[in-house]
Amino acid sequence: MNTMRLRRLRHWLMRPEGEQGILVYLWLVYLGFFFIEWFFRPVGLLEALLALLTVGLFLGLYFSAFRRRGRVALAHVIAIAALSVVWGPFNVGSSVFFIYAASFAYRIGPPRQSLLAIAGIAATALATAWLTQPMLFDWIPGVVFSVIIGLANVAMGEQERRNAELRLTQAEVRRLARVAERERIARDLHDVLGHTLSVIAVKSELAARLVEKDPQQAGQEMRSVQDTAREALADVREAIGGIRTQALDEAIEQVRSGLRAVNVELIFERDPDLVLSPQREAMLALVIREATTNVIRHARASKCRIELRQQPNGEVLLDISDNGKGRIKADGGGIQGMFARIEALGGRLDITADHGHRLRAALPGEPA
Repeated sequence: MNTMRLRRLRHWLMRPEGEQGILVYLWLVYLGFFFIEWFFRPVGLLEALLALLTVGLFLGLYFSAFRRRGRVALAHVIAIAALSVVWGPFNVGSSVFFIYAASFAYRIGPPRQSLLAIAGIAATALATAWLTQPMLFDWIPGVVFSVIIGLANVAMGEQERRNAELRLTQAEVRRLARVAERERIARDLHDVLGHTLSVIAVKSELAARLVEKDPQQAGQEMRSVQDTAREALADVREAIGGIRTQALDEAIEQVRSGLRAVNVELIFERDPDLVLSPQREAMLALVIREATTNVIRHARASKCRIELRQQPNGEVLLDISDNGKGRIKADGGGIQGMFARIEALGGRLDITADHGHRLRAALPGEPA
């Protein structure tokens, strides 16, 4: 249990959602402006303790905000901006929290809502400076940079959304190409096997009639059937050689792009020690794709969590949950297909609805 908690904490701190990478940590350098005033005046013990407490609270909000959308993101923005308001009368450098708050405004919602939030932050910063600091010039950077960085991040967020839509479109094109290839293979198999099996049937019937009359000729016909069967097998292998099952990692990246395009956050956790056979990976990839398709179409969710872990008894658990309000039709073709795939592997599948939907699949351990 402690190992799992440490793993989740490391995931929370080391992998913030988004495409900024190491920049997420580099941006924390601007937090130094909160302490710059201390170089010019003495600092009491109580003030230092409160400042450290504030920084700890801010870091929690900062890393958490990268995983929030909508109203929850708005609450984070308000909380970060409130740190500036509280410290305004005592520390000019606290205006940096307004800048951080504005930088997360793009996660609140559509650009119009984000722009309103940035305007509200800038107005609050200006009012705080006017009421608490006699030298308004000290607060101008906080107001100006809040607007500049807020607008830049709104533009960046829109670019990420368009990139996600583009990746989704590209993934759909690849999927359609695979479907077209499978249809071609099906036609080839029909043409190849339809003719070949007819030849085998005719020659087998002829050999059966010649067994008693001309055993030598019957043997030749059966050898011919044997050669024809080998040729048919080679043709089948050649026809299906291009079929490739989808790997689990590929499926996760594909559904991540699809969910991000509709502003649904994907949290994926996989037991690093879990090893799956190609057959199980392909089957679970299909289940995950179908489940997340339901989230995209019906759930009206903001978060989707996928957990894949192995129990001490070897049982593999796949847990997919969302916080949406939609309704999934249990008798739908996709759901029935998921049940069939899991049962084909000897597992079981349960779907429950409680503050969103939760799908839990359990597979028996891999045979030794």
